[in-house]
Amino acid sequence: MGDAFIRHIELLGYEKRFFPSQHYVYMFLVKWNDLSEKLVYRRFTEIYEFHKALKEMFPIESGDINMESRIIPHLPAPKWFDGQRSTQNRQGTLAEYCYALVNLPHKISRCLHVVNFFKVRPDDMNPVTDSQIKKPEVFLLPKDAKKNSTDITGPIVLQTYRAIADYEKSSTSEMALKAGDMVDVVEKSESGWWFCQLKNKRGWVPAAYLEPMDGPDESEEQEPNYAGEPYVVQKSYTAVEEDELTLTEGDTIEVIHKLLDGWWVIRKDETTGYYPSMYLQKGGEVNASVKSELRNRSAPPRRSTVRNAKSIHKQSRKQISQETYRRNSKKYIQSRRNRRENFQNKANAIIEKKEQEEDKPKAQPAVPPRPSKDLILTRCTESTRRKIL
Repeated sequence: MGDAFIRHIELLGYEKRFFPSQHYVYMFLVKWNDLSEKLVYRRFTEIYEFHKALKEMFPIESGDINMESRIIPHLPAPKWFDGQRSTQNRQGTLAEYCYALVNLPHKISRCLHVVNFFKVRPDDMNPVTDSQIKKPEVFLLPKDAKKNSTDITGPIVLQTYRAIADYEKSSTSEMALKAGDMVDVVEKSESGWWFCQLKNKRGWVPAAYLEPMDGPDESEEQEPNYAGEPYVVQKSYTAVEEDELTLTEGDTIEVIHKLLDGWWVIRKDETTGYYPSMYLQKGGEVNASVKSELRNRSAPPRRSTVRNAKSIHKQSRKQISQETYRRNSKKYIQSRRNRRENFQNKANAIIEKKEQEEDKPKAQPAVPPRPSKDLILTRCTESTRRKIL
């Protein structure tokens, strides 16, 4: 797979924060080439510094040499004091800037400067807050406020989900729900925590408490892969339910089924069970922000533990029993062993055959009979005939 690049940047609105002091950050939904969608927050001063550095990197395209050659969009400098009114009024300009940015030639729109600026940072996942200070206020951009070409070329349609049970949040980054609440899902994380918005509220919600309006979401889940993908345990976990596994940091396991609620079915040796996906990291990958995220968030609840679920669907979700996981996984391990043994047997047979051929005495070439005297006198040269006379 090639290098990562951004397909689309959508301005969702802005947030008024009160820690460490009052300031404003813009909310962006960034769509990447691997079809993932990430939510990031940036101050306007950061965006403007990014813009200035981009112009220095591409002086021709920024119009520094000839204004007629400029293709990098304009961006007004921040005011000496940026209040809520200037933050709100700047949204249209910023939305147009982002649209123009991702549509620039690839050498600009896909350069490392652009990619790194819009990558998710640890404070995007867990903003620094103080429980004693007023909570952040969110101001979403109205859907009818965008009158530019982004509406025509690729509007982002957020999926609507319904809460199937009450949920009480346990941290400031989460959002409480009541059964029947309708939320828009902005980001679906493999950890089982989804970032949602409800009117002017937003926050992380366990996926186990949500189901889509148009039917069960089982079609979004991958099929089991009993071959398994290698992962490494990043955080220890002690099993609470009978079908969960207890593992320690550093253990190597195989993931055989990735479920939407953030609890994956894994295999350790010949044992299968559920384990929080947010405590796992793919083998060979390095992610410095994983451990900081783990310290600030606990594993989400499993679907099976959601009590008094008021599902709007009569059709229950397709579920695979733990016995089925164990049986199919055992079959795959056995078939893998059989293939390995067959391969080893064939390899041994080839080696034995070669050894036998090497030990077998080599046949000596046949010595032709000596020609008769009459034959020599008839067919050979004068010099040869003299030798027998």
